[in-house]
Amino acid sequence: MPGTVLYERDGRVAIITYNRPEALNAINAELRADLDAAWARFRDDEEAWVAIVTGAGRAFSAGADLRGSAPPRGATHWETPSLTSLENGLEVWKPVIAAVNGYCLGFACTLVAACDFVIASERAEFGFPEVRLGVPTIQGAVRMPQRVGWQHAMELLLIGERVDAQRAKEMGLVWKVVPHERLMDEARALADRLLKSAPLAVRATKEVAWRGQQMPWVEAIRFGETMRRVAQATEDAREGMAAARERREPQWRGR
Repeated sequence: MPGTVLYERDGRVAIITYNRPEALNAINAELRADLDAAWARFRDDEEAWVAIVTGAGRAFSAGADLRGSAPPRGATHWETPSLTSLENGLEVWKPVIAAVNGYCLGFACTLVAACDFVIASERAEFGFPEVRLGVPTIQGAVRMPQRVGWQHAMELLLIGERVDAQRAKEMGLVWKVVPHERLMDEARALADRLLKSAPLAVRATKEVAWRGQQMPWVEAIRFGETMRRVAQATEDAREGMAAARERREPQWRGR
């Protein structure tokens, strides 16, 4: 995939890279379209089981490009949001790791909040500067309270100041802070750990975890038990049980 977002696959791991380093990976219309396409490609790529998203150069992404940002989708104020990218609602049940290498602002910070794991370079900075530009944060305001709790979310959303990687870890936005030069190695090591789990079981578990938060308890359990029955009928489930009996490493196929 050429252009402002790169999609590469190393074995079962897809690496998605914001690729406008000359503009701190600021999001313009082209980058937004390329990012949408990258997430759809990962979702549909049967050979990719885990994704790492990062940025080229010294920023993860500085957020919207103020010189020409991506126009909002839809023709009216009340348009239903499009679910075309990870940060604004595309359902991707494969594990996603954010490797945050520098500035992570605005819409990029929303994307990070949609990831399952966030590993940050010690140089990373996070924030939502929108209120200091006179506009509200929308997707970020929806995601952040659930991700970090109310007061931490309000610190990010209403004050509009950046926080460093350690403060983001204290909030619960970041899972792990690492030396800058170790960032991608740490992200790949985590991806390799995830690949030891059966991919279809991982996806079913992630979907139950996400949907279960939005359902009453009984409905969530019923949904989860349905997903369990589906997963137990797969080749991987049979392989997992056989490997356990034979005391060997399972060979997952995603089937």
